[in-house]
Amino acid sequence: MAQNGTPENGVTGGIPNGPFPQPVKVQEIRHTKIFINNEWRTSSNGRTFPTFNPATGVKICDVEEAGKADVDKAVEAAKAAGQRGSPWRKMDVSSRGRLLHKLADLIERDRVLLATMETMDTGKPFLQSFFIDLDGSIKTLRYYAGWADKIHGKTLPVDESFVCFTKHEPIGVCGAIIPWNFPLLMFTWKIAPALSCGNTVVLKPAEQTPLTALHVGALIKEAGFPPGVVNIVPGFGPSAGAAIASHMDIDKVAFTGSTEVGQLIKEAAAKSNLKRVTLELGGKNPCIVFADSDLQLAVEETQKGAFYNQGQCCTAASRVFVEESIYEEFVRLSVESTKSIVIGDPLDPQTSYGPQIDRQQFDKIMELIESGKSEGATLECGGVAIGDTGLFLQPTVFSGVKDHMRIAKEEIFGPVQCIFSFKSQQEAIERANSTEYGLVAAVFTRSMDQALSASSALEAGTVWVNCYNALHAQTPFGGYKMSGNGRELGEYALAEYSEVKAVIIKLHETL
Repeated sequence: MAQNGTPENGVTGGIPNGPFPQPVKVQEIRHTKIFINNEWRTSSNGRTFPTFNPATGVKICDVEEAGKADVDKAVEAAKAAGQRGSPWRKMDVSSRGRLLHKLADLIERDRVLLATMETMDTGKPFLQSFFIDLDGSIKTLRYYAGWADKIHGKTLPVDESFVCFTKHEPIGVCGAIIPWNFPLLMFTWKIAPALSCGNTVVLKPAEQTPLTALHVGALIKEAGFPPGVVNIVPGFGPSAGAAIASHMDIDKVAFTGSTEVGQLIKEAAAKSNLKRVTLELGGKNPCIVFADSDLQLAVEETQKGAFYNQGQCCTAASRVFVEESIYEEFVRLSVESTKSIVIGDPLDPQTSYGPQIDRQQFDKIMELIESGKSEGATLECGGVAIGDTGLFLQPTVFSGVKDHMRIAKEEIFGPVQCIFSFKSQQEAIERANSTEYGLVAAVFTRSMDQALSASSALEAGTVWVNCYNALHAQTPFGGYKMSGNGRELGEYALAEYSEVKAVIIKLHETL
């Protein structure tokens, strides 16, 4: 079913040369219930919801739908698991690390199955699921397993005859609400630092893609985590998600998703118990390509940024500013590269590009593409649906894009690359920063001075130089402005899951 070129084309960063693993035949989805207290439970409201394969439109299975009552039970279990004197709280910190390593081992064991399920549920190409999502999930767990026995406070010099030291303690019950574009990766980004710091978790996977999270629930039990440490409540945002955000016994909530929903979560957190909130939200991410850059590299990396995961990334490189003298050549090479992307069955290892997640997202992307055409941008290629089944959309390139256009301002969350031209570095920086978002940015240049000055001036939580989507477990990730609050990954994430306690002791003068 592969179309438009060879398997080497398109986004293949992080995927080694063959021989490639093959997806497994999934006869039955084993885990479709709510996971609370290391037990599988049916919904309190008696409802289920279907999950579909976006490549075929065929229903995969029905999943138990958690509502507020189920969230209440999950929070009760998590709170009990985190009480002083519980097996989890009494556990040696190094043993917490060993459990995270054990979970990583089990995910490694089930890697092909999990990659297959992720591809079935999301539509992303199997090799990307296997080599990028699964690899990143395993590395994240192992990274935070290593931190479990290295989280500590400080001794502080203070005035007069006092001794002062700090302790880093668990926050308590942490709620997590994760998106549909990287289900397993976001699952581990949330639970790994939370568990490393000694917290307990109530997690809601996206209703479009709950399957890998539920499978990992079984692995959490198999690894030996005590009951109630991790609880998984598949359901919908207005019910299960809202219950997590407003729950009086949840001490912190972490959310990845749209800015609009992030605002609702922050409001609910403030109106309930002022729980801590970390938000990783939308982006309208600029790339600046200077005339002295390696042009072919810049084309390849910006295309990776625009079209990876069918453009369904908060980091999508949807605004590419190209210096005027190389603009026409950059557009020509970008169109040539786009037309060579392999579109097809996501379970075929030859495929590098799959469908959009659902009809709602597909229609939103098409509506924004039409707005680009009507507002005067030049449609260089793509922008049309492929076939009669599934939700496949040709990767799209616009040139001649102006800053006032909707495609230049709104987060598309689809495979649309917008190419702008600029004359000076100052102009490029000002236009790049002229957005309510500030998640990531990229600079392409051979000049170290230009790379450092531009990266300093860009208002974004991450700036890549001569690369794109370079994410690592060791590196903090998060945004400026309306792209969110707080940081995930790296040592910085530990602060998001810890309370700092100062202990001050008065010394009696005996000498």
